[in-house]
Amino acid sequence: MKFSLCIGAYPGKDAVYHLEKVKEHGFQGLEYYAWWELGDLKKLAAEQERIGVGLSATCTKFISLVDESLRDDYLEGVRQTIEACRILGVRSIISQTGNVLDGVPRDQQRQAMVETLKRCAPLLEEAGMVLEVEPLNGLVDHAGHFLQRSDESVDVIDQVGSPNVKLVFDVYHQQITEGNVIRNATGYIDRINHYHIADNPGRKQPGTGEMNYVNILRAIKNTGFSGFVGLECGFTVDTDEAIQQFKEDILSQVL
Repeated sequence: MKFSLCIGAYPGKDAVYHLEKVKEHGFQGLEYYAWWELGDLKKLAAEQERIGVGLSATCTKFISLVDESLRDDYLEGVRQTIEACRILGVRSIISQTGNVLDGVPRDQQRQAMVETLKRCAPLLEEAGMVLEVEPLNGLVDHAGHFLQRSDESVDVIDQVGSPNVKLVFDVYHQQITEGNVIRNATGYIDRINHYHIADNPGRKQPGTGEMNYVNILRAIKNTGFSGFVGLECGFTVDTDEAIQQFKEDILSQVL
């Protein structure tokens, strides 16, 4: 099991600063969502090599999986993202689904998503990358987002039927949406490519809310999971202090 920070952990600081902090804290990757804002990708690739750690995940450039009329735009965004990931050595591409379309049957929107993802699959298989669909909670943070529940998300992945199209399981979002976190986070392990973590309520660092992250992370580790767990959270204290506390209070009991 590897750990990553997410861009924004150090407000106002650039990707290189974050990568230096990833290295300093003994983590293994940085999630940087909007790769198109990075500027010279080859220059960043050289910085990654110098520092010894790199980007572990980024996002698709265009988000719309439920609107069939925007499929070509989505696919083009995936192609551009794959090319960026080749330069940066990234293997995980995160995608949200877009919001529910008014007046369109839900089954029709779900099928549009499945078909678009099926068309993405050969591009990802050729590139050796994984597209990760992300369910988000609609109660607090993302009202109207199409995919919210684990079971429906897994059904979509199963219909696509490609090892290069999986899920990113955000523990914070799924706690809000459905609870039952350990059962879903481990029961769907073969459809999950990586995890996001934050506590609830507040979406701050683990240890500040109601969630028992020692038990959650230990359960994930016990499945044999060897991928990334990303700290996608805000911090209630200085970032370095919060990360050190996370390592001492939680990771020391898990790893």
